[in-house]
Amino acid sequence: MAQNNLAAAIKLVCEEKNLSVESVIAAIEAALAAAYRKEFGAKDQNIKAVFNADNGQTAIFDVKTVVENVDLEEQEKLVEEQRQRKEEGEEIPEEELIKKFNPRSEIMITDAQQINPEYKIGDIIETKLEVPEEYGRMAAQTAKQVIVQRLREAERDNIFSLYKDKEGELVLGTIQRKEGRRFIVDLGQASGILPPEEQIKREGYNIGTRLNFYIVEVKMGNKGPEIILSRTHPEIVRELFANEVPEIAAGTVEIKGIAREAGSRSKIAVHSQEENIDPVGSCVGQRGSRVQTVINELGGEKIDIIEWNDDPKIFIGNALSPAEIKEIEINEEEKNATVKVGEDQLSLAIGRNGQNARLAAKLSGWKIDIVSFEKGKPVSVEEGGEEKKPSEAGEKDEAKEEVGEPEKKTPKKSKKSQTKKE
Repeated sequence: MAQNNLAAAIKLVCEEKNLSVESVIAAIEAALAAAYRKEFGAKDQNIKAVFNADNGQTAIFDVKTVVENVDLEEQEKLVEEQRQRKEEGEEIPEEELIKKFNPRSEIMITDAQQINPEYKIGDIIETKLEVPEEYGRMAAQTAKQVIVQRLREAERDNIFSLYKDKEGELVLGTIQRKEGRRFIVDLGQASGILPPEEQIKREGYNIGTRLNFYIVEVKMGNKGPEIILSRTHPEIVRELFANEVPEIAAGTVEIKGIAREAGSRSKIAVHSQEENIDPVGSCVGQRGSRVQTVINELGGEKIDIIEWNDDPKIFIGNALSPAEIKEIEINEEEKNATVKVGEDQLSLAIGRNGQNARLAAKLSGWKIDIVSFEKGKPVSVEEGGEEKKPSEAGEKDEAKEEVGEPEKKTPKKSKKSQTKKE
């Protein structure tokens, strides 16, 4: 076998496949052992190959573990009895299970001490075997396919470990091709999957388009690692802001909550423990430069940046930005907030198809009802934004619009109550 050529190729394979030298050598040794076992090994030999990458030489060993003496006939009877007990449905404790002597990988203590009186139970005996000249030529052919397979497996394991550590992070990828309703994304060292439920409907995924993707999950499938990507996950907003806003990356500004309707609009609540830092202004950036970068990355998705506050009245008012709120009444037990606004602010508070209030409910963790007054007369507004006046006398002076159920609990602690929208 052209061992020197194989040894020289190891370094190249490691660099090309981003593998460790140890994993490649282990694959080669397994292949060489299989080749020797097939052509020259005996049934009772436990073959181990040791490949020296420095000189390209291979040594072959028969490896045995020293065990206590066993009466093989008696053991065979006990094993048969145990098998019958199992067939009858008896459960045998693990500590009582009989471990059958394996002449291929084990040697009894009496036989071992005939080789060397110093051997004791538990020792590993490695007996070096002769390597025939023809072994080199045969091993090259026999080992080739095994080596390729093992390298492929090692590469899959390496990719899995690499991207498993990146779950919950952003990764830059290029749309490679479409398979049914899903897209395959080239991530450089691997390919990711963008399933239909993680796609933004109005976003075009043309072949060759480069985008940031959120790694939702990495799992090992039948054909190797499966990297599930997303463009709709709320955390993609957090990661994008962390990349654009140094204060978030440094931890002086914190994103307390995110409510997102992917492709349309998002609301984020930000907070800073430091008095001299404006969390909203930090995220917006000079002339809106920072938030605009995030908006562009999300294909024009609108983003409201509001300041978090541990006072639910202030926070809910901020969350309903850009509407101006007159009064908020809260029910702590039911976690329900009744918000009163002027008629001219009603459509802003609710938003198109109820989106603004719905996102505010998700962000704040409170159920929100919106109440409108005009000259003491109640005005009820449907979720779609159409005004609806009461027709019966004696109806209440308040008309509420129930907007949305909360999805998150309200975070704690804050100092400011400023709302800003980009």
